[in-house]
Order: sequence, then structure tokens, then C-alpha cells
Amino acid sequence: MGITDKSLDPAKLDQLCINTIRFLSIDSIQKAKSGHPGLPLGVAPMAYVLWTKCLQHNPANPNWFDRDRFVLSAGHGSMLLYSLLHLTGYDLSLDQLKQFRQLGSKAPGHPERGVTPGVETTTGPLGQGFANGVGMAVAEAYLAARYNKPGFEIINHRTYAIAGDGDLMEGVSAEAASLAGHLKLNKLIYFYDNNHISLASSTQVTFTEDHARRFESYGWYVQSVDDGNDIEAINAAINSAQQERDRPSIIMVRTHIGYGSPNKQDSCAAHGSPLGEEETKLTKAKLGWPLEPPFLIPPEAETHFRKAVERGEKAEGDWKQKLSLYEKEYPMLAIELKDLISGKRSTNWDSAIPEFQTDAKGMATRVASGKVMQAFSPLLPGFIGGSADLNTSTYTELKGAGNFENPSMAVGDLQGSAEGGWSYAGRNLQFGVREHAMAAISNGMAAHGGIIPFCATFLTFSDYMRPAIRLAALMELNVIFVFTHDSIAMGEDGPTHQPVEHLASLRAIPNLIVIRPSDANETAIAWRIAVESYKAPVALVLSRQDLSILDREKFAPAEGLRFGAYILSDASDTHPDIILIATGSEVDLIVKAQQELIKQNISVRLVSMPSWELFEAQPSEYRESVLPSFVHTRIAVEAGVSQGWHRYVGDSGEIIGIDTFGASAPGDVMMREYGFTPENICVRAIALLKRNNNK
Repeated sequence: MGITDKSLDPAKLDQLCINTIRFLSIDSIQKAKSGHPGLPLGVAPMAYVLWTKCLQHNPANPNWFDRDRFVLSAGHGSMLLYSLLHLTGYDLSLDQLKQFRQLGSKAPGHPERGVTPGVETTTGPLGQGFANGVGMAVAEAYLAARYNKPGFEIINHRTYAIAGDGDLMEGVSAEAASLAGHLKLNKLIYFYDNNHISLASSTQVTFTEDHARRFESYGWYVQSVDDGNDIEAINAAINSAQQERDRPSIIMVRTHIGYGSPNKQDSCAAHGSPLGEEETKLTKAKLGWPLEPPFLIPPEAETHFRKAVERGEKAEGDWKQKLSLYEKEYPMLAIELKDLISGKRSTNWDSAIPEFQTDAKGMATRVASGKVMQAFSPLLPGFIGGSADLNTSTYTELKGAGNFENPSMAVGDLQGSAEGGWSYAGRNLQFGVREHAMAAISNGMAAHGGIIPFCATFLTFSDYMRPAIRLAALMELNVIFVFTHDSIAMGEDGPTHQPVEHLASLRAIPNLIVIRPSDANETAIAWRIAVESYKAPVALVLSRQDLSILDREKFAPAEGLRFGAYILSDASDTHPDIILIATGSEVDLIVKAQQELIKQNISVRLVSMPSWELFEAQPSEYRESVLPSFVHTRIAVEAGVSQGWHRYVGDSGEIIGIDTFGASAPGDVMMREYGFTPENICVRAIALLKRNNNK
């Protein structure tokens, strides 16, 4: 019987389709002379069952909102996903697959959201996709709880993922799995590609824990499939997981990396390098696949895969009909939901944000941030998030909005419970002390759609979150990272908790907008920018200590923050002697220094520069107007490392920063001892003027 025999029975058709996935992947990897063949060869059967028998999706519209989400957490196996996308009818041509890993291809080395139609999230850094999937399940549960009504399950989909050994070894997966089990996210179904091989060794060398008992202890429903080629057992396990009502699911499938490769199956050699021409021929021969032509897609297989288009269009059509009826029954909820789906912000979402009155004592910007959040959050129903067990320190609890929890958890007198009850409709997500998973889960919530997630911790702990922050920037996700306790001024907890290099570290991430506001009114503007930032994540960097609220009748409006840097107070003439630049809490210091320097007939321009990224996005003419090139004498003041500030002060300028670690002492003592005082700024300014004038 030939490979294209039209009399194929269902079992043989299944096998034909599985091998089509395998060899479409292998041929693409071989042509690129780069890639990971082991996963597609071993995982193709479970992927085939999921994508053709269980997954609710519409290849003709990858953005259909009620689709199931699929995450390939083991993103190195990207050709598996690309093969599935092409075969089931997504806008990913065979020519694109032939350009796998080449410049400009829609089939990059690892899956990238926004590059390939049907890719939900960018994966590859192991464990990130695992945690992203948890965020997607959180988003689905929240939206379903808020908008579904009897007879109208408008939001009803699942999140699936395939994870490998490396994913499960990463700490972020442990954090995310623990939280998912606690939250009882039953629409989360994961596959573990249990092939016993990692990149450099057998898992017997590094990973011998009891995986099943580990996930059972997290509160997951665990199933095992002993043969990764047994598609009936895989299908039965998926069906069982779909019926589970109280737990997320993981299906542990015993697979063989590089399946069918006579010399590389079950070895590290199958992981990260092409099989090679000879081994590809041997593998095709062993699995009964024609040696030529490459990129073969038998007509029967293509027809079978493309049924996904018809099924998907029908599923989406049925959903649209239901949504139309829902609009008639619940018009206001329908408008709200459709706005969330489209990403639209209501025109008045920020109407209740307060304008803070001048106050010399002022308030910490973390406190101002909390007041701003309370003001706008009732008008922004997709705004959801929480902190890494630091609500009382970061001021990020949404009052009266309830905790996001499985309703079964709402028993007894629970400490730390938010006002408004416990349900999946709650908007306060208690992440626990899980900073890395918190950030990655927030990414998944944003990638799901309908949600503007925020997450909060101390600035020094942004180190724990950096891989996820980087991916948020790469994916252009509107995630808001709230970082408080922003400098050595946080005080007695000492250098372990005092961020020094963190601002520079965050600023180094492309497409991340970092904002360090100087007072309560700049904080209000910063939140407006954060919520409106559709294609970039935002890091809000906030103080623990009180900061003066500037008199905006004397100083420029806080709205200038939108430009990244603005002239806060100008010199009496058009040619200032010196420009003082600062961010955050140090702006108040340069304001006081200006007053003293004016007494000495020194003409001073003050520049508040809360965001380098927003400033660099401005036209060159604007940047020149704020920092004119003819003024060489400049001082930048910031309680962080000096790295990067030279671009703004030049060779003739100076930086008052901190290039060492801090110490344990009260915050005001720390700032004074490390030179962050108006007096020191004045001394440094006068000395710099003398030096530059003598050149």
C-alpha cells in the first residue's frame, strides 16, 4: 500500500499524519542546518491528537477570542509548532517553513509572538511558557467569572502546553505550578515530554525526583501515558483532564527523543543539532517515509489536517451567534467585554485620578501610586494583579475588589483576604513570594488578551523577575511592573534590600519604559502612561520615603513627564550656567540646590528626567531644547549607579550617583552619607563651574 493510497483506514491515516509532522519538521531543520529535531520526532503523536481531536481553534482567525491557547514551553522544538500551524491551515506557508531560522522568516528559531500567526507567546527560555500558560488560565477564569451568565458561557476555553525536562527543572515552573494548584485552575492541561534526556546528559544525572508525586503535592491531577506513540491512551488522558473540575492537569507521556532515528534516538545527539543527511535518510526509511521529495505533505494528510479550518470557522460562528444573543440580554456587560477584547480603554477611565495639592512634607510615591490605582481601577475592569506578598508595602491592593481565588477557598477567617470576597471574579491576585512566576504569569495574562496585568515588589527583587521582564518587552506586552523601595533611602534593611544597579539594569532592556517619578503628580501621569502603553511594558519605580509635592504654579506641570524629561524650572536667562538633572526623590534635592545657587548669582536650569526611554523617543529638536548642546556644565543626580548618565552630562559634566553597595542605617542618614544633599550638589556644582570656566 502506497503512502498516498486513498484506502487508508483511520489508524493508518493517523500514523500518516503523525509522520507528516515529523518529517516536515526534520526537513526544515535539515535545510536550515540548525535546529532541534529530537522533540518533533518524539512529541508528534501527542501534538497530533491535541491539535486535530481536542484543540478549539480557528486557523482562519488566530485571534478568535474564545479559542483554546496552546503554548510550546519547550520552545526549542519550534518546528513542531510551525508544522502544526502550516498543516492545519494557518497563514504560514511552506515557503516560510523552508526558510526556518533565516532572516525575515515567519518561522524563527524559537516561537515568537507577533511574528508567526498562531503563536500565543514567545518561548525558548525554559520555564517561561509554563508560567505564561498559568497566566492565560488565570485570565480565562477571571473573564468567565465576570461575564458568563446562565445559558451564556461566552468565555469557555482551555490552556494547553507541552513542557520538557528543562522546563520542569527551572524554578519559575515550580513557583507557577504551586500557585496554579493552589488556585485550582482546572482548565489548565499540560503535557510533560518525559523522554529521559536533556541537552547534555540523561536526566538520571540531574533530575531523578518523583515528578508525579511532586505535581500531586502541588494539587495537580496527574496522569501517565507509558507509550508516547499510543494515541488512544493520549486521547483518553486528555478527555479525562477535560472532565477534571478541581485541579490543573499534567499528563506525563513517556516519549523517545529523536524517535525513529536509528543512531540518535534516546541520546543527547538528537536534541540540538540536525540529524544530518544520512541519518535523515535512515530515519525516513525506518518509519516508512519516502526519501524524496523533501517537505512531502501527502494529500490525504493535508485534507485531514485542513478540516481544522472548517471546524474552527463553525466553532467561532457558533460563538458569535451566542455573543449576539448575549448582547441583547446583557448589553452593558457586552460592551465592557468587547472593549476588553479589543484593548480599548473607556474614554473616562482616568477621570477620577486625583491632582495632588502642594505639600512640603508630601508623600511617598508608592503611597501616591496606591491612591491613583484606587481612583481609576473601578473604571478599568481588565486591570488585575497583585504583589509578591507585599501588598501593605507596595500599596497595590485594590480595595473592595476581592481576591482572585477558587471560591472553595473562601472558608474560615483568612488573614490577608481582600475586601470584596473570594472568587475568580476577584481582581487582587495573591502571588505569594514568587517574584519570577509573578512576572511570567503576568505576561501570560497580557498575552491572553482582555487583561491589563500589574505586579509589584521591591525594586531590588526585580533581579528575580528579569527574564520575564525581558520577554514582556520582546513581546510588546502591556504589563505594568510596580517597584517600590527604590534606593538606599529605604534604610535599615541594608544593602541586600537597597537597589543600586537596578535602574541601569532595567534601562538596558530594549522596549521597556522605566519611569521614576519625582512626586505624587508625576506618579499620576506615570500611571496614565503605563495604562495607555499598548506595545511596551512599563516599570514604575517608586519611593518608600515621603517626597515633597511640588507647587506646579512655580514649577512646570507634571504633564511634562510624558516627554521623559522636561524643564522643571528654568534659569533667568536663555543661557544657563549649569543644568541640574535628576529623577525621583533626587528632584527635590536639585530644587533646593537651585535656590542656594541662585543666591550666588549662578543661573540654573532644572530638568526632571523620570524616563530615559520616553525622552529618547522625542524629536531631536525637543531633546535639544531641554538639554541644549551649548551648555556643557551639567550634573545628573540619582541614587543609583552612574552607568549610562554620561550620555546626558558629557565629558564636561558630573554624576552624583552611588557606585558601591549601601549599608544598614536610617534612610536620611544613608542619603546624607552618600552625598545626596542639596549642600553637596551646590559644592559639586560650583567646583564644576570653576573647572569648566578655566579650561
